[in-house]
Amino acid sequence: MVSNILNLHPRILSLSEFFSYVGEDELFRWPRVSGDWVWERLSHQSNRTRHMLWDTSFDEFTYPLGAPGARYTVEDVPPVLCAALPHITREHEALFDVLEGVVRGQRRQAPAAHLRHLFEWLCGRYDASVWVERSGSSLLWGHMLIREFPDARFVHVYRDGRETALSMHGHYLFRLIVAGLNEMRRRGINPATVLRGRSRWKRLGPFLIPLLSRLLKPERLRFDEISVVDCAELWNVSIEIGLQLLAQLPPGRVLSVRLEDMQAEPQTHVRRLIRFIDPSLEEDEWVRKASAIPRKVPLRFSKLDAGEQAAVTAACRPGLVRLGYAI
Repeated sequence: MVSNILNLHPRILSLSEFFSYVGEDELFRWPRVSGDWVWERLSHQSNRTRHMLWDTSFDEFTYPLGAPGARYTVEDVPPVLCAALPHITREHEALFDVLEGVVRGQRRQAPAAHLRHLFEWLCGRYDASVWVERSGSSLLWGHMLIREFPDARFVHVYRDGRETALSMHGHYLFRLIVAGLNEMRRRGINPATVLRGRSRWKRLGPFLIPLLSRLLKPERLRFDEISVVDCAELWNVSIEIGLQLLAQLPPGRVLSVRLEDMQAEPQTHVRRLIRFIDPSLEEDEWVRKASAIPRKVPLRFSKLDAGEQAAVTAACRPGLVRLGYAI
């Protein structure tokens, strides 16, 4: 929703799921890297990306597999083409070709410096004055973004964890995460400890996740054993980790947006969003068009039986309390 809202604005470069498919752990593994190294991450699938592409039947994946003239298949589509570039332009493959020279030509420097150069170059190409990257589940690795982009501002969009857990239960990428965490539990590893520890292990995290992705292959995971409660527990841990991280930042660097409020009063909250990003970008016509995107969706939690409702609520309770939801 946020990516689509921002993509309507002619002066905003909306980067959708850039970090999700390229992999923040991959990108920030080393303190200084070459342009060639960065291009390898953008253009070739890691084990993690291959696992994510085991199922592509969800909205966030936007590369037109099988379309006439499509250059790539699911086996070789570059990570940056999975969502980010098709979200920017229909000429995504031509843009991909141009980017190779832009990225490879950079000197050895911090990965974040490479990305700033890339994003700013894209802003120049598309006459945008600001870039905004949005990746799902980024609360789990927000510590990396805060560390690597120390002057960045953050938008936290959230909703009732019980409804979120039901959505996660039907979404392959979240099912992949939950199935991997359940497999850790079966092997005697506390998944909550792993998730909470990533923000404390600093440089160890980029080595841990690639290792786990080699061990926890989708074809070996027990997707049929995933419950809504499992998803609720992941949501709760994500909220705990995310709120602790965001609390470290000055209030002016964080905008919290409750999805239910945006659905109920879209114009009010679309204006809040654009004023937080850059007040000079507020345009009434854009606000009107963008406000048509947030739409209420049917709620499903009430359709669960009483026992399931109680179990899911119990798993979400700490996060719901922190976010101010009635229980």
